[in-house]
Amino acid sequence: MQFVYWLLCLGLAKALAVIPKDQVAKHVLKLYRSNRAPHGQSWMANNCKRLVGLFHQKSVAVKKLSAAAKAVERDQTLTEDERHFRVHTLEVFQKELNESEHLVYQAVHSLQRALQGDYKDVVNMKESSRQRLEALREAAIKEEQEYVELVAAEKHQQEALKIALTQNKTLSFLDELLEDVRKAADRLEEEIEEHAFNNNKEVVGVNVEAVLRVEEDEENGGKRKNKSKKREAEYDLGLSMLIDSQNNQYVLTKPRDSTMPRADHHFIKDLVSVVMLSLPCGWICTSVGLPPMFGYIMCGVLLGPSCLNSIKSMVQVETLGELGVFFTLFVVGLEFSPERLRKVWKTSVQGACYLSLLMVGSGLLWGQVLRIRTTQTVFISTCLSLSRDKEGDSDYSSVLLGILVMQDVQLGLFIAVMPTLIQAQSGDLDSFLFGGLRVLYLLAQVVLSLAAVLLLCILFKSSIIGPFYKKLHNESKGTKEILVLGMAAFVFFMLTVTEFLGVSMELGCFLAGALLSTQGHMVTAEVMSCIEPIRDFLAIIFFASIGLHVFPTFVLYELTILLVLTLSLVIMKFVMAVAVLTAILPPGSRHIRWVVSAGLAQVSEFSFVLSSRARRAGIISREIYLLVLSVTTLSQLLAPVLWRVTTHVWVTRTERKTVT
Repeated sequence: MQFVYWLLCLGLAKALAVIPKDQVAKHVLKLYRSNRAPHGQSWMANNCKRLVGLFHQKSVAVKKLSAAAKAVERDQTLTEDERHFRVHTLEVFQKELNESEHLVYQAVHSLQRALQGDYKDVVNMKESSRQRLEALREAAIKEEQEYVELVAAEKHQQEALKIALTQNKTLSFLDELLEDVRKAADRLEEEIEEHAFNNNKEVVGVNVEAVLRVEEDEENGGKRKNKSKKREAEYDLGLSMLIDSQNNQYVLTKPRDSTMPRADHHFIKDLVSVVMLSLPCGWICTSVGLPPMFGYIMCGVLLGPSCLNSIKSMVQVETLGELGVFFTLFVVGLEFSPERLRKVWKTSVQGACYLSLLMVGSGLLWGQVLRIRTTQTVFISTCLSLSRDKEGDSDYSSVLLGILVMQDVQLGLFIAVMPTLIQAQSGDLDSFLFGGLRVLYLLAQVVLSLAAVLLLCILFKSSIIGPFYKKLHNESKGTKEILVLGMAAFVFFMLTVTEFLGVSMELGCFLAGALLSTQGHMVTAEVMSCIEPIRDFLAIIFFASIGLHVFPTFVLYELTILLVLTLSLVIMKFVMAVAVLTAILPPGSRHIRWVVSAGLAQVSEFSFVLSSRARRAGIISREIYLLVLSVTTLSQLLAPVLWRVTTHVWVTRTERKTVT
């Protein structure tokens, strides 16, 4: 009996906070372990009498609330809405009393479970903590609902008071009009409210978690004692930031009140910072002979978590950068011209395929030595086998351009196969036979999806693309808005179709550009002039978002390894390209193999696209992802040196032969 009294009194102290929790615990333990039983029994008897008295008062209050609710329901002088409101308010008060009583018993049960457990058993302690956390989450939901109901009751009382005041005075025509508009707006707000919280809290897989709501001043380290009207308005608008226990940060995506316009100021500031800093970074890189893309990546590094840490809406910035990937692949598809590849198509197809096979083969060999998973080695080899585009008008340009275009085609096909790799990795491949059958089944699905996409493209090319573009061209005379909108809509339509058919969205963007390129050079040039500025702006955002995941400290710590890997990769790609071109080029054109190989030695910017997709899908680990990003970035610095030296030597030798 003494033990039960002890539990009840400690639960009462915890629930009602009559005495501080630490003092109660120490005092109870002291009384329980001491031999002063009369004093301890007197202390427990007094507190338990208070507990019994509180429970009795609660029962009386609940009975009075029930009687009051029945009296309100019998009152015929009240309107239906007023009667319902008063009964609902009494029910809220009654629910509050019941929840308080429930918390007392819950505290006693929690203490009993903790005393029965083994403090040396971490698993048992973890389970007890999880149960307490779940109970607190349920209590928080109920308390939040009661608070919302009380706020609604307060609002209803204020509205009733306002109506009573307006009935005692004469309203002007304008006041009556505004009052009607207010009532219509209230009805509209009630109709469009989705009640997402109540509708989703019971859904399987939905977890309730504790979050912190941080205002802007608190993020900057300021102490807010008195909020200004502007801050109060932003708080009401839900423009603050939420942080969960895993340090994930959230911003408002859809407000409860859809009638009020809102804006994500964090995202606007981040976008302004990226654009303003990208200009000097790209300018400096162009001045010293580096690709401007490297400057945009450095912009992301400076603004990212490793340096200034000024980007608050990283997910939003990366999402906008994804549009840069879509339009970049669309432009790549526009540049895919069968007429330009007709003379060197054999060399282009063979060269691109042989180089990819050699890279994947060497990757698998190194993967076996280093014990890396097969999916990771295939993905890494494919990422690093892509080369960056080079411009030129020399006689080597057609061969180099043909191989690069075929690599772009391989990029689209590999992106299409990416979901298969993801599913194959997620499946149970313990049995080699069943694992092989599963992979073959997934590949068959991809082949069928690609066949459906190609049939759809043939249909579009024969009967839709031509009339569609002519209509856009005729409607866009004098303004390019309709043409730009039509091209963007076509890109998004194609990526939606390919995603629906189980193929990646990126392949749809590439096919959209390839379909338009079949309409002739004039069409391609006009579309390119409209889309390229949009592509360039969004591509800057994409490369800056890549820089957010490049950490200078990681590069400095592993600089020796990264330099060795980058140099080995550039040299290996150069040697492989020389060997392949020596085998496939005719004897009269083999003198260009050195400069073409130097152009193929650099890693393409599309490696960022593939590696980010692989990291997001869990195909490659965090360490591999950081290595790929770092090696690709360093190759943007080292490979151009090899390109310039090789081009200079080749031009010098060509001039000497011409003079001779």
